[in-house]
This record gives sequence, C-alpha cells and structure tokens, in this order.
Amino acid sequence: MATGRSRNPRSSGDSLDLLPLLFASPKRALERARDLLSAGPSAHDASVAHQVIGLWHRDFGDMAVAIGHLRRARALAARAGSPDREADALGALGVALVHAGRTRQGLSALERAVALGEGLTGARILFRRAYARWVLGDHHEVLADLRRALPVLRREGDTIWTARALTLRGTVHLAVGAVERAEADLLAAELLWSGTGQEHDKADAVENRGLAAFRSGDLPAALDHFGEAARRYERLGTPMIMLTIRRCAVLLSAGLAGEALEEADAAAESLRRRGGHATRRAELLLVAASAAVAAGDPEAAIVRATAAARQFSRQRRGWWHAHARLTLLHARLATGRVHGRSVRDAAETAARLAELRSPDAVRAALLAGRTALALGRRREAERHLAAAARGRSRGPALARVDGWVAQALRAAAAGRTRAVLEACRRGLDLLDEHRMTLGASELRTRATAQGAELALLAQRVVLGRGDARRLLVWSERWRATALAVPPARPPEDPLLLRDVTAFRAVSGRVEEARAQGTPIPSLEREQLRLEREIRARTLRMRGEAGTRPGPASGAGPGLGSGSGPGLGSDRDSGSGAGFGSAAGEWPFRVPELLERLGETLLAEIVTIDGEVHVLLCGHGRVRRFRAGSLAEAAVEAAHARADLRRLAYREPGDRLALLEAGGRRLEELLLGPAVRHLDGERVVVVPPGRLHGVPWALLPSLRERVLSVSPSANAWLRARRIEPPPEGVVLVRGPGLVTGGAEVPGLAALYGSARVLENGGAAVPKVLAAMDGSRLAHVAAHGTFRADSPMFSCLLMDDGPLTVHDFERLRRAPYRMVLSSCDSGRLEPVGAEELLGLAAALLPLGTAGIVAGIVPVDDEAVVPLMLGLHRRLREGSDLAEALRDARRALPGDPLHQATGWSFSAIGAV
Repeated sequence: MATGRSRNPRSSGDSLDLLPLLFASPKRALERARDLLSAGPSAHDASVAHQVIGLWHRDFGDMAVAIGHLRRARALAARAGSPDREADALGALGVALVHAGRTRQGLSALERAVALGEGLTGARILFRRAYARWVLGDHHEVLADLRRALPVLRREGDTIWTARALTLRGTVHLAVGAVERAEADLLAAELLWSGTGQEHDKADAVENRGLAAFRSGDLPAALDHFGEAARRYERLGTPMIMLTIRRCAVLLSAGLAGEALEEADAAAESLRRRGGHATRRAELLLVAASAAVAAGDPEAAIVRATAAARQFSRQRRGWWHAHARLTLLHARLATGRVHGRSVRDAAETAARLAELRSPDAVRAALLAGRTALALGRRREAERHLAAAARGRSRGPALARVDGWVAQALRAAAAGRTRAVLEACRRGLDLLDEHRMTLGASELRTRATAQGAELALLAQRVVLGRGDARRLLVWSERWRATALAVPPARPPEDPLLLRDVTAFRAVSGRVEEARAQGTPIPSLEREQLRLEREIRARTLRMRGEAGTRPGPASGAGPGLGSGSGPGLGSDRDSGSGAGFGSAAGEWPFRVPELLERLGETLLAEIVTIDGEVHVLLCGHGRVRRFRAGSLAEAAVEAAHARADLRRLAYREPGDRLALLEAGGRRLEELLLGPAVRHLDGERVVVVPPGRLHGVPWALLPSLRERVLSVSPSANAWLRARRIEPPPEGVVLVRGPGLVTGGAEVPGLAALYGSARVLENGGAAVPKVLAAMDGSRLAHVAAHGTFRADSPMFSCLLMDDGPLTVHDFERLRRAPYRMVLSSCDSGRLEPVGAEELLGLAAALLPLGTAGIVAGIVPVDDEAVVPLMLGLHRRLREGSDLAEALRDARRALPGDPLHQATGWSFSAIGAV
C-alpha cells in the first residue's frame, strides 16, 4: 500500500451518504450523483458520484456503462490520494467485472482492493469479495471471507454491512441445504434492517425469506414473500432479475413448468437487450432449461443447458457448471439418446455435486442410476440408486420423494415386488402430506406429477402379478386425489375481492367490445393484468395437512398422515385391498365399491406404458381386459369432438356417419373385449385424465345405457355418500344466448317454486348466494373453457364471468348441477391423473352429479334436450338416467343426435 496519503481526505459534506442512499432510494441517489458531478466536485467526491452511477447501472442498467463509471471512480480515488476510497471503488469494480462474465479480471481487482483496504473499509471489501465468490458458487471461500469481515463490522457498529454479511451467509447456507442456519442468519439480518432506511435491502430481506421458505418446501410462503418483495421493488423502480430466477424455480417446483419457461426466457432476453449481468443471463438459461425438461421439450432444454454450461465455464463458475451439466444430462435422457459415456458423465456430475455439498447430488445419483438401467447395467445402477436412496430420509418432502423413487427403482431392478410397493407407498404418502400444505387447487393438482412415476412402478408390479383388484387399488391411489378434499376457501382478502370484482367488470366490457367488433387493447391489457394478480394471490393460499372436510362436502377423505394399512404389505392383496394412510378417513376399499355398485358396472380405464386396460367392477368381482393404444384413442377422441363441433355449427357434409364410425373405433380402443361383459343397464366409466374429453355416449355399447362418468372410483363412492338438501331449485339465464335461454321459462313452469335469476338479475354474487347449498341448479349461459388457465374457465353472467375461482367461494356447491352451455364440462388433464375446470371445482365442494357439455353445442338444439332431462328428474330419475331418456326422445336428425352425445353425466346421481 502506498504511504504518505491520508486515508480520509476532506470531502464536500455528505458525498459519502450517496452510497447508502443508493439502496434506500436508487433513483434519488442517481439524481444526486449526477447533480454532484455537474457542480465541479473534488476528485474524492467525483469518485463517489461515479461509483454511485456505476453501481446503479451495474444493478439496474447497462453493464458496460457501469464498468466505465467504476473505472473512472477508481482513477479519481487514486488521484485524490485516498487508499480507502480507491479500495472501495476497486471492490465495486471487481464485482461488476465478475457479473459481466470477466471473472479473472474481477477477482484480480478484488484482490488488489483487499490489499488496499484496512479496518472498516477492509471488512467491506472482504464482504464484496465474498459476494463475488457467492456469484461464482465458491461457497467455502465465501464463508472464509465472512468469518474475517463480520467481527470487524460488528465491532465498528456498521449495521448496514453487518446485515448484508449475515444475509449473504444465510444464502450460502441455503445453497448447501443448511436451512435452519440460514433462517437464523436471515432473521438476524432482517432485525438489523428494520432500524435502517435501506428500503432496497429490506425488500431483499423479504425475498430471502421466500427463498428460505422454498428450500424448506413451503411453496405458498415462498410465493407470498416473493410477491411482497416484488411490490417493494416496484415502488423503488428497481429491476428484479434475481427474484425472477428464484420465482421461476418455485414455479417449476410447483408443476408450472410452462410458465417458468416463458418467464425465464423473457427475463433473459430483457437482460440481453439492455446489456445486463452476464452471470444472471446464464442462470436464467439454466432455469429455462430445467423448465423445458419438465414441460416435455428436451430438445429446447438441451439448447439452453448447453449454452448455460458454456457460459458458466467461461465465467469460471464450477458450482453452476455442475448444475448445468445435470440439467443437460436429464434432457438427453428424456430424448432417449444415452450411451456408455452417459452413465460416467452422470456419475461424475453426482460426485462433483456431492463435493460441492449441493442438495441436487441426490438427483444426480438418481439420474446416473436411471441411465445405467436404460443401458441394462444393473450393477452400476444399483450403486448409484443406493446412493440416491439415502436422500429419502432428509430434506424437504419433494427431495425425499426422489429418494423413494430411487428405492423403488432398485427394488424393481432386483425383482423385489413387495419392496417396490412399499417404496411407492412411502413416496406417495410424502407427496400427499406436501400437497395438503398447498391451498390452491391448481397447485394441488399439478403437484401430483411428482408421483406419476411411483404410481406407474406400482401398477407395473401388480399388472405383472395378474391381480386385478390390486391393480384397481393402485390405479385409484394416484387418480383425482386433488378432488378428494375441498380446496382451501379463498381468504376474505379485500385486495383479492377488489381484483375479482374489477376483473369481472373489465371482462364484461371486453366481451361487449368484441361483440361490437371494436376491441379495446387497453381493456384487454387490464384484463390480463387482473387475471395475473388474482392467480398470484390464490397460488399463495395455504392448506392444512390433515384437513378433514366439513359438512359442505357431505363426506370425503382428508389426506393427512393418519394410520392405516400400507399398500406394500401382503394383507392388501385380499378382498379388503385399499389404502388408508394417506387417503384419510374414507379409504378406498374394493369390497365397499362392489357392494355400493349393486347391479351397476364400473369400468375403470387404466393406461400403463401406453396400453389401455379395462378393470370391470361389478357382480362381486374385478376383471381385467386389455384394450387398445392410448395414443390412438386420444387421436380418435379428438376427431370425434371435432365432428361434434362441426355439426353444432351446422357445417355441411355427412358428419353423422363419420361420428358413428368413430364411436365404433373408440369402443374397440377403449373397451376392447370388456364390451361383451357389459350385461347391466347402468355403467360408470372412470377414464384417465387424458380421456375425460371422450364423448362416451357415442360408443355403441354405451349409447342406450344409463351412463355416467367419474374422475375416480373413490370420487364416485364419495358422491354416493353425499346427503341431498331437502329443497332449493335455482334457474339461471345468462346474456347473449341465441335462443335467449329458451328452456328457462319452461323449467320455471315445471318446478313452480324455483328461484329464477335472469334479465339483469343474474349477477355473480346473487347467483352464488342462490346456488349455495341448493338441491338443483340449472345454468343456461355461454361457457368458455380456458386450456391455458383452467381456473379462469367461466360462465358468462350479467355482470361478467363466473369463474372457477368464484365457485370455490361456495360453502357447499349445489347437490345437482346442469350446465347447458358450451364447453362447460371440459376438463384439463394436469399433474398425474388430475383435472381442472368448472366440473372439477364443483365435485369436492359437495356436488354429487353434473350434466355438462364437452364441446360447443347448438343453442336451439339444446332446448328440447334440457326440457326432457328435467321432466325425467321431476319424475324421480337421477341425472344419468334422465340424460339417457332425454337423448332417446330427441329428433333423429344429425344436429339433435350430436347434441345429445355432446353432454355427459359426471358423478354419481
């Protein structure tokens, strides 16, 4: 260090106050720094001003501009003869160079800054070097620098920098899985921030609370904290790149892979355009690659992961490079392109991640085991899977599930079927507990994707044993489980209620404008903004593990961690086969199902490795039949729905013959030889998620039967247990129907005392109040199904859309519901075997039966179908029987026949 220079030369008043001001009020600090430069300051003060401008551009602007200002700040500090000022400017420059991807230069600058700085300044420089090393992933060196810096910062009473050092140490603990240590550090830092005016740092503290919640597996809390941090950053006018990276990781963990991919790609492009951090761009590429794998696009993942790995290598970021390699290997395995080197690469990556103390070492070992199995190398697979299986006893639930997957794969490779079933049971129980911490229906359904492999492994085992009953039990274990309990009711949050009301009003104006052919872009943008706000708030809702449904649902299981027979034991193979440990107080039991069915037959359609199997339940037994291909059936069902739509729109051509031919092909693919054993009048079909859009009444063998559809056999049993309320009929007529909802006056006359909401009186609050706890509700209104966001699927009321979010505010949904509008019965398959849509919202809330359309229908042709349906209901028929008889009574022309086939009875009555 040079001698003969003052460490603290005179400066003009409060120039040094600009540096803390930068993270309290960034815009004001930038303005004051520019004002200071325009006033002809001393070299010392000009150095401070350039540093403030450089730091602003480093975090909020262009990195090249930032580096230019920081170089100028360092040169002016040297001219002023202030080693402390020069060390501080040099340290800031070093961090900027690291973020720009010029790692060697950045670390060199930081080394020189550490040599220059003494005392308090030296401790701050050590923090800066620790931060740079954190960016690089050198966690051991980070902790070493902080051990030197923290005692000095505390001794000098430097609250701001002490809090920053504790925050940094907390994030390092999180990176290596030491969540409790991290939470202690982050809490201590937050207490220090509370006594300062550092608003940006306070927002960062909230963000870090979200990160800690995420690492501990609490997704709603993570999203809640991230939402609050985002609001604070927005008030300060500062970018949120790190928050975006972390939020994308949470979305990915929550099963929202497509959303995470879109957000990460957009943020990376934004950074590229403005010349922002090269380090953060690489991290966004890695997040996007992981999301692309989860979204089923491994080729896109390979492109992004390869680019991220290349950038991490250039930036000398070993921690990040190892994680990019892991994602790249996952993507390659998903394409099926594996070879001998793949196992070695995965094993080396697992060893490297273990060396770095990364929690992802378990995932890497699991990947190595999968790859070895794919290549038939069982001995190698056993070694890697055994290492991964050790992860089942530590960490948050989702991480432990990976350990149980590894254990199940080990057992399957060794032919130990009982051990496979036990591992699958334990893993799925863990996921049940995790899902019940989630309040939002969307998150609960999407979270089931984590258990799809465990469910499939168990199904393969019992299929090989030829035990139809156990196959039924395991098929039920992970089917429509999100519908087993009511969703958490949306909180009485005034901001949420405000946004929902505003969304309804804006959506109504948007629809009016579109109908008049004069769309208003500003209104459409506001509609999308409100939709995002509502969804963000509902995703943050918390659930309660072990919650039991109240009277609103009639009866249904909670999904807590109570006791009950496990699926892995031999005692489950007999007539009492079922599950209880994770399914709550109403475990699924095959004997109960068979007893409740009576003379009814239930056909549960199970798909295993792309093949369709039919489990025909009834007359005291369960029989299995092999049918066709799932892929072929899905294509044929799509063709059938398209032909139904063409008939509804009265397109010319002989569509009826095409439909009938398609129905025969669907029957062969979906029922196969089971058709010859359909000897009863009543049939319940339980399809997998991908096949809920099949027009089942189109199948010749089902056309004349009393037919209903259920998401699961367990859901059918729960619906059968629901006690109907004594009375209450509600008829709703929405706006804009071609016929004006012509069936409603006829239904009003039929029911006499029914409550009718129409002609401006069918506003959402009134409709919900009337429906709540009613015995029967009929809604004639335009329906819209949103495949992109199923929770915003809606029925159009006089004041705007009635969405799934609105239905979830009901204390008890109507016992029976008839939706005569287009698409009202469509359900979106998500997660493993879960469903989202209007019908899926009603079933767990106490609705025992629904009649709804799966495709657009002709308004005029619907009228006679609905009138016939309700006449039969008044005579004492249930929904399925009434729908069958109403179809029979329709005219024989193609339009009316297609209209009848477009509706399904969903549920039990």
